[in-house]
Amino acid sequence: MNKVNLLIVDDKPENIIALEAILDQQDINIISTTSPNEALRICWEKDIALALVDVQMPDMNGFELVEILKSNAKTQDIMVIFVTAISLEVKYALKGLNAGAIDYLYKPLDPYVTSAKVDSFIQLIRTQREIKSKNQQLEKFQKELIKAKNEAELGKKAKENFMANMSHEIRTPINGIIGLINLLKKSELNSDQKEMLNLLEVSSESLLGVINDILDISKIEAGKFRINYAETNIRLILTQATNLLDIRAKEKKLDLKLEIADNLPEIIIADSLRLNQIFMNLLSNAVKFTQKGEIKLKAEVLGRKTNTVQIRFSVSDSGIGISSADQAKIFDKFEQIEDHTIAQHGGTGLGLSIVKKLVELKGGTLELTSKEGEGSTFSFTKWYEFIADDKAKQDANKINETEVLSSLKGLKVLVAEDNVINKFVLLKVLDGWEVNSDVVVNGLDVLEILKTNNYDVILMDTYMPGMNGLEATEKIRSGYIPGKENIPIITFTAGVLETDKETSVKAGANDILSKPFKPAILHQKIKIYLK
Repeated sequence: MNKVNLLIVDDKPENIIALEAILDQQDINIISTTSPNEALRICWEKDIALALVDVQMPDMNGFELVEILKSNAKTQDIMVIFVTAISLEVKYALKGLNAGAIDYLYKPLDPYVTSAKVDSFIQLIRTQREIKSKNQQLEKFQKELIKAKNEAELGKKAKENFMANMSHEIRTPINGIIGLINLLKKSELNSDQKEMLNLLEVSSESLLGVINDILDISKIEAGKFRINYAETNIRLILTQATNLLDIRAKEKKLDLKLEIADNLPEIIIADSLRLNQIFMNLLSNAVKFTQKGEIKLKAEVLGRKTNTVQIRFSVSDSGIGISSADQAKIFDKFEQIEDHTIAQHGGTGLGLSIVKKLVELKGGTLELTSKEGEGSTFSFTKWYEFIADDKAKQDANKINETEVLSSLKGLKVLVAEDNVINKFVLLKVLDGWEVNSDVVVNGLDVLEILKTNNYDVILMDTYMPGMNGLEATEKIRSGYIPGKENIPIITFTAGVLETDKETSVKAGANDILSKPFKPAILHQKIKIYLK
């Protein structure tokens, strides 16, 4: 235990000797002086914790000494006990306390009282110093925490910027590839060319799927992933997912079945995009790891209330199954079962991790039952709000009444796109709809051509050299070109973060289209501005 420095100040040496005898303890280091001036020097140079000060001394009395100590920041925390032979009247005690003392000892000293008081204050000093030390450590740790937080935020921002750039750099050429495939499919091809084109389409879609998986994981971990609830035709989503994977299933001579309960509502409030992503991932995995037998996508109603329904979705297969040991890690990202029969199927190991996170974001829990060699069943259960069947039929009729137009003749569109392939694809698509199009390659050219030309719609890429699409949009909305402030602008973005869309809307875009885009969706968005 560290010793505590105790100072005795008394002009009579015999009094000092008496106090030293009473307070002789292993945990106390006693320093003494008969001079108040010397006492000030000692207090300045040494770490004095407790001082016993005689009141009556020549040149400088105890009250004056203590007032000087308390007026200095370096010595103001020293605890002081006055030792006095003065009368016990209250006025003297008050004077000492006002000077800064914490207690009094009266002469002749009682050894037991003196020792007990000093011991109690020594313990108090030790406690205070321990608290102060811990507070200093805590203060240092807050400072370190703030520094770590700032560094984490900078790292997070850098990660988001990397994601945005990577998304643009990778998804933009894929958009061009898929666009060219769609154009080629409309041309006259022989059977070999059609087969090669189909293989090219499967490969590009597969590559896009891997990229989307990686970006989805990054978005979820960055807290940028959102669930968007809207009216969803759940029967249609289930049917589409099954139809899309049925081709792969037939190639392996597997029987892919869809089983929908009769009492399943047609329209529920859900995120259709994420539900489809869950079904596609689970079905794709089932097809991948099943060599013979069947795969079943099932939707059943477990409970029903006034306007909500509890639905259990499950995907079962008769595949290779998963051992108990591997079931614990199968949902970890980048994890795959270390087995030669599984390694041959490839994959990133992200699919099930994404499904698990998506289900949890939607408020559910992904469950797995499996036995090695006998297949697996992945399922999740959730309550959904549903729309009454009569309203759902009315909505379906409305959709049928607004079918996509085959021509957009008479519409004049300005295209701002710097990528050669994407520009070629976009112009070909617009030509097919009889749209009158002009094209520029950056934001500055957009502003220049708008000075002398009128357009019904601008299709604006967000990433362009010189001046990007967002900057050009902001200038248009600010009145940079009088009379053109309200021209409809649809931005194209290869970004995947919600902030990418928010930034486009904030800049003044009327609508956003993600790359790679579906021509039908572009047609639908442009059609709004036919008026």
